[in-house]
Amino acid sequence: MLRIPDFTKRSEAAELMDDYSIGGHELTEALAQLRRINLLLGAAFPLLEGVMYWWRQAGQPSCLTILDVGAGSGDLNHLLLRWATLRRVHLRITLLDIHPDTCAVAAAYYHDEPRIQVQQGDVFTLPPQCADIVTASLFTHHFPDPQLPAVVAALTRAARVGVVINDLERHPVAWASIWLLTRLFSRNRMICHDAPLSVRRGFRRPDFERLRAYPGLTRLHYRWRPLFRYLVTLPGSAGVSV
Repeated sequence: MLRIPDFTKRSEAAELMDDYSIGGHELTEALAQLRRINLLLGAAFPLLEGVMYWWRQAGQPSCLTILDVGAGSGDLNHLLLRWATLRRVHLRITLLDIHPDTCAVAAAYYHDEPRIQVQQGDVFTLPPQCADIVTASLFTHHFPDPQLPAVVAALTRAARVGVVINDLERHPVAWASIWLLTRLFSRNRMICHDAPLSVRRGFRRPDFERLRAYPGLTRLHYRWRPLFRYLVTLPGSAGVSV
C-alpha cells in the first residue's frame, strides 16, 4: 500500500544522485531517463521564461553568457539554444557539475554543439560575475534548509545580470504522479528512489518567504509554474547590464 508522506516540511532524506561514489552505467542510465522525464513534464519552460526575462531586462543584447550550475546532462538548455537561434542571439552556455561522470555524460551529449562547454566545479567556488545569467534547474532542492541562503548567495555573486532557479513544488499530486511514472517505466534504482524524493525535498511558498528574509536575498521573486514547479529570479551582483 502506498504511504503518503508528510508534505508540510522538506524531506531531509538523501538522494542517491548526491552520492558521488555512484557512477558508471547506473548514473548514465539515470541521466538518460531523467532527460525523458524532463521532456515529458516540460521542465525547460520555466527556465526559458526566466532567461528571457533577464535578457529583456538587460536590453535584449546580441551576445549572452549563461552558467548552468548543477547541470546534470544539461538537457534543459536545448530549449535555450533553439530560442537563441530564433532570436539571433550569440549564446554561450557553460554546464557546471561537481560529479566527473556527470560531466562526461554532458560532454558526450553535447559533443557537436559548439555553443556549450562542460566544466567540473562546485557552486561554492564560483568566481564573481563569471556569467551574465546563472541558472540552477532542479538543483537547489538537493540542499538542506540551513545551506540554502549560502547556495543562493553564491549563485547571485556569480551572475552579472540575474539568477534563474527552476525547481519543484512539494505537492502530494506531483509526488504520487512521479512515483507511479517511475515505477511503470523505469527499473533504475536512482530514478525510482530520487524522483519521488526530489518532490518531497521541493518547495512551497513559505520556504521562499523564509529564504528572502535573509540579507542580500530580499529581492528574490518566486512564482508558480506548471507542472508543479517554481520559477525564482534574483538580480545579479552587477545590476542589469551586459
